[in-house]
Amino acid sequence: MKSETKSMNFFERHLTTWVALCIVAGISLGELAPGLARWLDGLSLNVNGAPVVSIPIAICLFFMMYPIMVKIDFGAVVKAGRNPRPVLLTLVVNWGIKPFTMLAISSLFIGGFFKGWLPGTEVIKDGTVVELYRSYIAGTILLGIAPCTAMVLVWSYLAGGNQGHTLVMVAVNSLTMLFLYGVLGGWLLGINKMPVPWEALLLSVGIYVALPLVAGYYSRRWIIKSRGEEWFEQKFLHFLAPVSIGALLATLILLFSFKGETILDNPLTILWIAIPLTLQTLLIFGVTYLAAKWLKFSYEDAAPSAMIGASNHFEVAIATAVMLFGLSSGAALATVVGVLIEVPLMLLLVRFCQRTRGWFPRASTAA
Repeated sequence: MKSETKSMNFFERHLTTWVALCIVAGISLGELAPGLARWLDGLSLNVNGAPVVSIPIAICLFFMMYPIMVKIDFGAVVKAGRNPRPVLLTLVVNWGIKPFTMLAISSLFIGGFFKGWLPGTEVIKDGTVVELYRSYIAGTILLGIAPCTAMVLVWSYLAGGNQGHTLVMVAVNSLTMLFLYGVLGGWLLGINKMPVPWEALLLSVGIYVALPLVAGYYSRRWIIKSRGEEWFEQKFLHFLAPVSIGALLATLILLFSFKGETILDNPLTILWIAIPLTLQTLLIFGVTYLAAKWLKFSYEDAAPSAMIGASNHFEVAIATAVMLFGLSSGAALATVVGVLIEVPLMLLLVRFCQRTRGWFPRASTAA
């Protein structure tokens, strides 16, 4: 895997390790200073006397999202018209198939097979008491409706995919998320019998998707205009590389400081959540990859098409879970499990793509 270690920066290469260390650090913080995380989470913006946005978490989550959004060249979207099939495939899978298979798989495993090992209830952010297993399913739903728009650029590069089309797919799915994430998320959460605070859900899309997207778009234009594209690519993006993951890790420490007691009391909880998330990843990858083969895509288009659906935009999922249900919720914990399994699972799929390159025609001869 020599090429992978060259292509991924230090933080990305060891993301699973950092997440594991954050679990330990967060649990330790919760045991040694239980009031600290609660005090930080209590620093919030209130609407009608109720806390809506945690200021420290909002700051962390903005810096998780901005470095992702500023990389996207939305001008590339117009180029999709030259070969729209890969983009159309990802839209169909990511928004017409993936959310529903995620709900079905997590309901089957977390709400069925593993339900007896996930007993009890919890009080979520608005004071509602919900069954704990439903909270975990809610977290998987928020992951399932968030196609990856960040690390997929790395996975596509490692697999030897078409980076131009990857950027187009990222841009299109980011824009689609603005319109469908809140509506689809609210509907599926309702099916799962979770309370749906629509105002908070739409606000979360505005704060954690629209705001960094707009900031990224305009700052990218301004920086390239004033300093040049080479400086932007070589200097600015290099400086931002660790910012997103650093903000993610800070958020995870706070999250696990709240969930430490639950994990210590139920040490297999993460495994029960990881199993359906893993099955979902493999299923969506397989469906998209085989569809791309049937549609006679070139390998360079097939690989990123499958990668963007298989991986998740865990930054948005974590942000939304925290805002809707609270930092200490089971939904927030479930979204973090998505981070934990992301790197090793996607590297496995990168290897699979590399070994099955011969299934597809070369880019120059593809239909």
